[in-house]
Amino acid sequence: MNELDYQKIGSKIRAARLNKGWSQDKLPEKCNVSLSFMGHIERETRIMSLETFVSLCNELEISADHILWNIIRPSDPILLYILNGVKTKDAATYSHYVKIIRAIADIMIDGC
Repeated sequence: MNELDYQKIGSKIRAARLNKGWSQDKLPEKCNVSLSFMGHIERETRIMSLETFVSLCNELEISADHILWNIIRPSDPILLYILNGVKTKDAATYSHYVKIIRAIADIMIDGC
C-alpha cells in the first residue's frame, strides 16, 4: 500500500480552496476547525482527524481518492456535474466537450 504524502494532501486541499475562490477563513469556518489548524493542514505540519478530512472533502466537493492518491473517479461531483450538463446538449456540443476534455487530459499527462 502507498504511504500518504501529507504535504501533497495539504497542497491539494489548499488548491481546491483557492479554486473555489475561498479565503483562508471560509473553509475552516465551514468545517468547524480553527483557522490556525487549517493552516497547519495546508502546510502539512499537523495531521487532521478522519472527521475533518471527510468534512473538507464534502465542503470542497472533491473526492477523497483525488486528495489521497491523485485518482479522479467518475463519481467526482464536479465531473458528474459536467457530464450531466453534456447529456442535455446536442451531438455537436457533446463532441466539442469530448475534444476539450481530451485536450486537457493530454496537456495534464504531458505536463506531469
